[in-house]
Amino acid sequence: MQLHPLADRIVARQMEAESKTAAGILLPDSAKEKPLMAEVVAVGKDVKEVKVGDRVLYKQFKADEIKAGTEEFLLLKEEDVMAVVKE
Repeated sequence: MQLHPLADRIVARQMEAESKTAAGILLPDSAKEKPLMAEVVAVGKDVKEVKVGDRVLYKQFKADEIKAGTEEFLLLKEEDVMAVVKE
């Protein structure tokens, strides 16, 4: 199943939480925080500043979680993306 977002919507895949702290301590799954970073997998035709493959920071309670087949995705409006992460 493929998702094609409409208008200013973005489909993204949430990135995994870190399993180790900066000091090297391993974290159990229950202690991990959900990251607010996701990788963009599809964009609607009205999206102007985000493109497929970008890593973005988004507002915590603005993403809708959806399941397509066996995969889980986030559905966001472009206005709920706070930043594009560049390395």
